[in-house]
Amino acid sequence: MAKGKDVRVTIILECTSCVRNDIKKESAGISRYFTQKNRHNTPSRLELRKFCPYCYKHTIHGEIKK
Repeated sequence: MAKGKDVRVTIILECTSCVRNDIKKESAGISRYFTQKNRHNTPSRLELRKFCPYCYKHTIHGEIKK
């Protein structure tokens, strides 16, 4: 069977605060988490509040392209 259209896909969540601060070079890096989502139940981009070790607080992590 072909695995091209799997229902569950692996996605990358990236800290939105670190991406904005990267221009100013305030943070040491960018926090990223790997998780899975169901493509049929959540067709839009996923956003979750996760802990960012570079910002030292809980921030919104948004889905990015691979």
